Order: sequence, then structure tokens, then C-alpha cells
Amino acid sequence: MDDHRRRGEFDVGEQGTGRPRPGREYLHDALLFDDDQRLTEVAVPFLLEGLAAGEAAVVATTPRTAGTLRAAVGDDPRVHVLERHEVYRARTPTAITTFRRLAEQHRAEGVRRVRVVGEVGFGTTERDWLEWMRYESVINEALAAWPLWGLCVFDTQRLPQPLLDSALATHPHLVDGARRRGHNPGFVEPVDYVRSLPVPPEPLEATTPALHAPDVADFAGLRHAVAAELSASRAGPDLVEDFLLAVDEMVSNAVRHGLPPVSLRLWTSADRIVCTIGDGGPVWDDPFAGYGPAHGDDLSRGGMGLWLARQLCDHVDISTAGDGGTGVEVRLTVRLP
Repeated sequence: MDDHRRRGEFDVGEQGTGRPRPGREYLHDALLFDDDQRLTEVAVPFLLEGLAAGEAAVVATTPRTAGTLRAAVGDDPRVHVLERHEVYRARTPTAITTFRRLAEQHRAEGVRRVRVVGEVGFGTTERDWLEWMRYESVINEALAAWPLWGLCVFDTQRLPQPLLDSALATHPHLVDGARRRGHNPGFVEPVDYVRSLPVPPEPLEATTPALHAPDVADFAGLRHAVAAELSASRAGPDLVEDFLLAVDEMVSNAVRHGLPPVSLRLWTSADRIVCTIGDGGPVWDDPFAGYGPAHGDDLSRGGMGLWLARQLCDHVDISTAGDGGTGVEVRLTVRLP
């Protein structure tokens, strides 16, 4: 595994990916609302007060929420409404990068801070929920150095209770009516919250893998074998290439930074591809691993393997590989269209 992740460090970046500056710029609030009136009475002043202070105002929500807010601010052209998918994308590390770039872009234009009313698309399955629950906690650290103020809105009439519970645990501040609470007593420190989230079981792992390499030695041969199995699946060529890159990165990390034996198991089904890469090295515990390049802006130093994998795969799960509490296993999953 990546030596940066073994040390448990997390570089969240000054210019995009390096270490954060002293202090904390990012503010992360939550609003739980049950009707449009409650939404607008909080979110509209939040946006307009930002504009009055010379800050940028951005809305990245569902079309329904965006329409409600746009009408409430009188279609003020200074409030930028972005397509939610443009901001949050399909995978969480990309969303983090998008917000960093948004802040840098406005800072280059002389804007002190960007206020964002955001509404995460949690997906339709509990498996998807878990990725975005983790994201809501991780960004407290990943965006700490950026001049952003996020007001995350949660519709209590439409979201299931586990997501509402997660909102309370992942936001340092809650907004109650027009009042911003000084500290949310339900907030859980990100390092503790992310560690508390389960690694979901994968039913395919209880079946015979399509490919099993118990002790990887021939890397070129392994890649050809994985590619051959994927070519027989429903996966398109772009998805295959992306998944092969993620597998290559994780195998390379295991060989360079773990201990032998390095193993690989691959499953394909009608709706997904799953691959697990394990090694016999010491267990590491870095809940923030892979949400940015390990060595910051200096990409020549490497440390991008898990960061790339999180962008190329729908789910990346990390767990202890052996029954004796030793070894590391990374599980990569992609959905098939």
C-alpha cells in the first residue's frame, strides 16, 4: 500500500492538494428543512448576505430546490446556479476537487469567499449512501484550507432517516431558523466518524472468483488475464480501461509498500465488477486515504494510486485482509450500465 497512507497522514492542500494553512477557512453548516418556507427563510439570507459582503453565491442542488431559491432571490444574476451533477459528480474525490477549483477560481478574481447552498445526491441504495455519508465527514478536513462556506440542505420529507442522522453527525454547525448554532453537539470528529462506518459485505466474495492469483509475480501476465476476463463482461472499453488502471495502481501499491504474498481475486456479474487486492503487510488506519494525492501538488512523487482508484471506481473499500488482524485488502467495485 502507499507509504503515505501507512503513516496515516492526510495532505488536504494549500493550492489544491498540499498541507492546509494554519487555521481553518472552511465553514460547514447543515439545514434540515421540511418545507419551502423554512428553506428560503434560511438559505436566501445566507446567499444575499454573502453578496452584500462581496462574496460569491452558488447554488448546487436539485432542480426543484434550485428553482425555489432562484424565485426567492428574484432571479438575482449574481447567484450562480450550477447543475448538481457538475459539482458533486458521480464520485466523491471529484466533488472535492470541484469545490477546491471553484474556490481557487473565485479567489483569483478577488472574491474573498464562496458561499454554497449544496444538496448532495446520495443515490438510491444504502451502498451509495455510505460513500456520500463518508464524503460529508471527510470534507471537514479536505476543504479546511479553502475559503468556502457550505450550507448543506436536507429535505426531511424526502430523505431517509439514516441520511438525516448522518447530517447531524457530519456538520459542525446547524442552522435553526435564522440562527446559526455555535456548535452542533451531535457532531462527530471526522476521524472517528469515518472509522465508525462499516465496510459493507460483498455477496460475490462468497462465490468462486472468475480469476484468482494467490501470489502475484507476473504483472504483465496478470494484467492480460484481468483484461481477458473483463472483455467477456458487459463492460464497455472505456470502463475496462479505467478499471484496469485502478487494479494496476492497487497491485503496484501492494507490491511496493506491502508485504508478500500479494493476491488478487476478480468477480464479474450482470451488474458489477469486483476485484480485491490483498497483501500481508501491517494494518494501517487512515480514514482519509485517497481523497487527494498523497504528496500534494508534486505529482512527480507519486502517491496517486488510491486517489485515482476512488475516481475510477464506484466503491473503494479498505479492510483487514487476514483472520489474525494482519494484512490489508482493497476492494474495487464498478457498476455496469
